[in-house]
Amino acid sequence: MQAIRIHKHGGKEVLNYESVPSPKPKENEVIIKIKAAAMNHLDIWVRRGVPGVPLPMILGSDGAGVITEIGDSVTKFNVKDEVCIQPLTFCNKCDYCLNGKENYCHQIGILGETQDGTFCEYVAISDRNVYLKPNHLSFEETAAFPLTAQTAYTMLVRRAKIELGETVFVWGAGSGVGTMAIQIAKAKGCNVIATGGSEEKRTHAKNIGADFVLDHYNENIVDRVKEYRNGLGVDVIIEHPGEATWETSMKLLGKGGRLVTCGATTGPKVKIDIRHLFSKQQNIMGSTMGDVAAFAECLDLILDRKIKPIVDKSFLFEEIREAHDYLENSSQIGKVILLPE
Repeated sequence: MQAIRIHKHGGKEVLNYESVPSPKPKENEVIIKIKAAAMNHLDIWVRRGVPGVPLPMILGSDGAGVITEIGDSVTKFNVKDEVCIQPLTFCNKCDYCLNGKENYCHQIGILGETQDGTFCEYVAISDRNVYLKPNHLSFEETAAFPLTAQTAYTMLVRRAKIELGETVFVWGAGSGVGTMAIQIAKAKGCNVIATGGSEEKRTHAKNIGADFVLDHYNENIVDRVKEYRNGLGVDVIIEHPGEATWETSMKLLGKGGRLVTCGATTGPKVKIDIRHLFSKQQNIMGSTMGDVAAFAECLDLILDRKIKPIVDKSFLFEEIREAHDYLENSSQIGKVILLPE
């Protein structure tokens, strides 16, 4: 079969579209013929050099397709089932896993970083990571939600514990996490302020439910938000850019506010004035990926039509270098999809 694989870290030149052996299912696995896979910034970070990545590595965390083979102990799926993939893996042995808290498992892994991923024609995966595809979604739409929806849901619901009527600020409405965070916050009854770097991205934010949308390049974000909020800060901030936005985020955060960060796309080094932190009783929280329950709850929101995956553009597997260039330039509104054919 054909797959997108790296043998070393580096620029786009290390991305190879090449032949690899086709997988065979273990007793608890299914083989899925990939119909669509979705890109994440994780793919860029792995390509550039995340420590500990075993090489060579087939990239890709998100995918959807059709089951072609099942292992001997698999009973809940059949050949020809249309399915989506939950991309996080857990040990299923430790106390955290056994008590339903897989997101705290120290052995957490993810497709495309700790084991071969979804950018291939066929993937072998545990039946624990497989769910039936929502009937109303295409394969492209189905591939577009798992990782970003889990991430945004965990940030908002698990970590920040958003409440009805709170104001949530979301950086980067065009990103996968931003797109999902806006929709999830609205589904939970929050007021949402979002930013976009182009008129198209700001229109997109409004179309998916944002109540107030700003241009993060050309507007004074702090002044505009304080004006909108009658001098108050916001209750929750969804942070993923890092260095470029952190100072502004801290100025926006209100009394008792919670800032949740899941990334550092513009850099990891930030400054904190702890006087503001303790005097305003604020919280800064880290969040990464999610847990199995978070995925199931996101899937319920999709089945109830309360959130929807947003597909921006599709590339063929063989166009992977062009797709990386497109994502690195922040050209997307929603998800970038890869197709095997």
